Amino acid sequence: MDWGLKNRLSRIVQPKTGKTVMLAVDHGYFLGPTSGLEVARETIKPLAVWADSLMLTRGILRTSVDPETAPPIVLRVSGGPSILGELSNEGISVAMEDAMRLNVAACALSIFVGSPHEKENILNLARLVNEGTRYGIPVLAVTAVGKDMKRDARYLALACRIAAEQGAHMVKTYYCEEFEKVVQTCPVPVVVAGGKKTPEKEALQMAYDAIKLGAVGVDMGRNIFQSDDPVAMIQAVRAIVHKKATVNEAYEIFSKTKSKKQAPSKTGVGNTWED
Repeated sequence: MDWGLKNRLSRIVQPKTGKTVMLAVDHGYFLGPTSGLEVARETIKPLAVWADSLMLTRGILRTSVDPETAPPIVLRVSGGPSILGELSNEGISVAMEDAMRLNVAACALSIFVGSPHEKENILNLARLVNEGTRYGIPVLAVTAVGKDMKRDARYLALACRIAAEQGAHMVKTYYCEEFEKVVQTCPVPVVVAGGKKTPEKEALQMAYDAIKLGAVGVDMGRNIFQSDDPVAMIQAVRAIVHKKATVNEAYEIFSKTKSKKQAPSKTGVGNTWED
């Protein structure tokens, strides 16, 4: 692996722990103004300092993220259909030259294995890997499942392995029963998607189980930015991923951080936040 590829990957997966907490805020590329991301800048700014990387589109990067303080960027480079259409009919929507201009740490695109557009998806991945290899930019393959596709170990192991076989440097997939089979048969690092919003303790349990079974991290979005307290939640997730906290320990961090922010200030006006 070339020096540039290794360097960029080390920005995402932290060398000290071998783990990563990615913040996914790319939902708008097919969902539009998702709940919690209506004003992306306001959502991203307080969370970015706690994220090892941001996964987002170039439009949100350029309009809503401060270049002086941004963490490493995993750039969503696939798109096309909206939630109203056939989601699997994606193409590559960003030129590698633009990704380079944005100084990204990696590029990401989705593959919908088993969909009507499976072949095009996989060939898009192969083309992106070719371009990424040429310029030293890693590729994260996202094993998307569309509206009606399964999320069991057999299917996800198939999708992850195909992504790795095409040269993806990392794979993002869903947590499932027998998740260890997905990780064991994928020769590149696996990060777990957060999925739909669930109660905070359930999301922390999922993160804990995924790490325990071999994932190198999480790429969590709605379970952070739709939380009752997004900043407290991302800190709790970090405790599991980087500090090997238990679910109960992480939930205590969430609860204490949330209560600190809600406590009255000394002047009796507003809320306080202690870093």
